[in-house]
Amino acid sequence: MSQTAGLNAVPSGERVHIGFFGMRNAGKSSLVNAFTGQQLAIVSDKKGTTTDPVYKAMELLPMGPVMIVDTPGFDDEGELGELRVKKTKQVLNKVDVAILVVDAAKGLSDCDRQLVEMFLKKEVPYLIVYNKSDIVQDIPTNDNTVSVSALKGIGMRELKERVSTMLKTEDTKLKIVGDIIEPSDFVVLVVPIDSAAPKGRLILPQQQTIRDILEAGATSIVCRESELSETLAGISKKPSLVITDSQAFEKVSADTPEDIKLTSFSILMARYKGFLETAVEGVHAIDKLKDGDKILISEGCTHHRQCDDIGTVKIPRWLKKYTGKELIIETSSGRDFPENLKDYALIIHCGGCMLNEREVRYRMKCAVDSKVPFTNYGITIAYMQGILKRSLEIFPKLLKDFK
Repeated sequence: MSQTAGLNAVPSGERVHIGFFGMRNAGKSSLVNAFTGQQLAIVSDKKGTTTDPVYKAMELLPMGPVMIVDTPGFDDEGELGELRVKKTKQVLNKVDVAILVVDAAKGLSDCDRQLVEMFLKKEVPYLIVYNKSDIVQDIPTNDNTVSVSALKGIGMRELKERVSTMLKTEDTKLKIVGDIIEPSDFVVLVVPIDSAAPKGRLILPQQQTIRDILEAGATSIVCRESELSETLAGISKKPSLVITDSQAFEKVSADTPEDIKLTSFSILMARYKGFLETAVEGVHAIDKLKDGDKILISEGCTHHRQCDDIGTVKIPRWLKKYTGKELIIETSSGRDFPENLKDYALIIHCGGCMLNEREVRYRMKCAVDSKVPFTNYGITIAYMQGILKRSLEIFPKLLKDFK
């Protein structure tokens, strides 16, 4: 799923992530196939058939759009086995529900109990699924268990219903902007033509925001930064909000009258993914940076780097100009995120549109636990350009706490 998916496609970051865990030959891959009704995973009697986490985006009733993740056996051995186990642990940082598959004929193993401890530590909702119920009668039952037979398809309906009750519903999810605007409002979106997006497409946060505005019954007006003044002058009704790409913040702020509220896609995404307060607090670390400090600039997606890329070129340039310091800039992208963060003086993350909320929150928590300030692109840019306070006016409570 690319960052420039169509308006009607569901990006991976918006899909419920369901992970299947357990020992080798517990029947994880067989259960994945039975659960989804498709041959998504290779099934074999040979141990260790699944060598890397396998991701599959699909529609699955009654849950809707999901991301199924089949993981290698947690009891894998050898040097390669250790790497596979490490990748399995990393999957836990992003799944919304964990399904522990246990061979009912063997019962819970020490590896299974270790996984349960990890689920609890990482606060991942989980179910223990005892496979092979067609040949084993005496299976433990409690609120956290389900008995199934992947071979015969027994228990799949109950398993799906149990998983669906553990997930957030649409009513409990945050909106990007729909909860802070009113029906019939005008919202102006300032969208520079992004060279990183394929011709004819908008990048994902812009697509999602347009969709959210439409669902709220409001009207979106889209223009480039060079046409903003003309657009504002040409509409008869004053917009309730202007939302801009962070890279155009300075010009858009200058062209937007003070009585019209202003923010950015990146700031809205930080709230949507659950780390806005932490990001606003973390951005103040910029003023404390010293020569030789290491900064991590992390992006959740992977794309072809342009000559003036926002994460690897523009933000490092603006940081060095604003601070006047000789900084060491390191970058990461996609699923790669350093395990050891203690050497960094600051982490600047993208909006996280291609990551699900759980993974973004995990990255934020890793930074907080390491006592490393954590912020994002849009907040960093607004802060350095002196317009962060204005950009937070749409969130009165947060603005009140802003230092």
